[in-house]
Amino acid sequence: MIPLINHITNPEVLEKAIARYREKGIILPTFAQMQNPQLIPGIIMDKLKHIGLWDLHPLNLFRLTWKNEPKASGGLFGPPNFIELPKALTGIDARILVMLGKWFPTGAHKVGAAYGCLAPQIITGGFDPTCQKAVWPSTGNYCRGGAFDSYLMDVTAVAILPEEMSRERFEWLKEIGAEVIATPGSESNVKEIYDKCWEIRRTRKDCMIFNQFEEFGNSCWHYEVTGHAIEEAFRIAAGNGAQFAAYISATGSAGTIAAGDYLRTKFPHLKVVASEALQCPTLLQNGFGSHRIEGIGDKHVPWIHNVRNTDVVTAIDDEDCMRLLRLFNEKEGQGYLASNGVDPDLAGKLDMIGISGIGNILSAIKTAKYFDFTADDIIVTIATDSAAMYGSRLEELTADRGAYSRLQAARDHEKCMLGTSPAWMKELGYADRKAIHNLKYFTWVEQQGKDADDLRQLWDDRNIWPQIFSQPARWDELIDEFNDRTGLLK
Repeated sequence: MIPLINHITNPEVLEKAIARYREKGIILPTFAQMQNPQLIPGIIMDKLKHIGLWDLHPLNLFRLTWKNEPKASGGLFGPPNFIELPKALTGIDARILVMLGKWFPTGAHKVGAAYGCLAPQIITGGFDPTCQKAVWPSTGNYCRGGAFDSYLMDVTAVAILPEEMSRERFEWLKEIGAEVIATPGSESNVKEIYDKCWEIRRTRKDCMIFNQFEEFGNSCWHYEVTGHAIEEAFRIAAGNGAQFAAYISATGSAGTIAAGDYLRTKFPHLKVVASEALQCPTLLQNGFGSHRIEGIGDKHVPWIHNVRNTDVVTAIDDEDCMRLLRLFNEKEGQGYLASNGVDPDLAGKLDMIGISGIGNILSAIKTAKYFDFTADDIIVTIATDSAAMYGSRLEELTADRGAYSRLQAARDHEKCMLGTSPAWMKELGYADRKAIHNLKYFTWVEQQGKDADDLRQLWDDRNIWPQIFSQPARWDELIDEFNDRTGLLK
């Protein structure tokens, strides 16, 4: 049976964690507070006014929300951070809203997902922060988020990521004091990360592995926090008569796409669309390969992906993403867009969208064209991070292709965005979804030691996913008890 985290497993370890957090002054936020920061106690709000967004301060755990005021220091909270892309940029009538991960600590929303994995173990006595290390296997942002949360929660972090990921990721991890392990390959080499995890399990008894691809705390955080933030963003933008037509998310660890499970409860006719790289079309064609859309590791189906709730799969050419990265960030690119009907202020904000976010936007355009969406339809998608994570990639592109020009900007906009077609996508029927779900067997049962009966339960048991996604309510009760026992809010 799929295990749920709903009770205290080791009271002695829990007591050690409470004592350590009392000593260090660490207060844990509830999922309700991350969803609605207005629930945060006033004493914490007052202190946040003097703390920078990226500061290594325990109170920044309360900034694991989509609703941070968009400023580098001293900000509090407001509406969810998002921008709307105009037809002059996208070429379609349908409206695209992009949720912005830039305004999380570390500049990416993965800090929230990592908290969703670590906090439930601490509050139930499953993890001892006084002697255990937290291992964060990832293709990039998740291990950064895990390292950040670990530092704030007085935990030693071990980050595992492919050696070909961007230089910025490695430099930041070393600065924060994490142990960094680089595995062979690039974005698509997730198996090599798993192999390193097994080595750690065999040789290092002081480590606990938080694998985002199998940790339901990842998807629960997005269901509870990202899903509600997207609903609020839609209602802010909708006006009269607008319809929530589709939610687009790169598959990656299948955490972010779980927001679609929440949104389905509010908008039953919503299309939930999974986006992946054309160079590695695992869901689309059972394919394999290597690609440059950093942040969406693949060549397998994550254990935590509720495939029953995925309606469409799209595949995006990574070359289009790299060309649009330059269009969105180079001065000549932004100038070209401004001269062709894109508001200059918005053109200057496109650097808030990273490579996977660009891929998500292209998937949104594909989806709009496939389903003939109109100006009454709103599509919401995610920019996990910003271009700040990819400065070295822009330098590499300039070195390889030369200085950027307005002529090249026109070519890139016309071909890579306006020319996006509904090719390389598939609307999933029942048999298609079950086939994708069954692919989990080869990674998770054969390689990673999962039970085949658990795999069957994830498909056959109609109640299991609602039970999984309801766990944050219980976690909030345990977080409140934990904080009460530290006495730090009294």
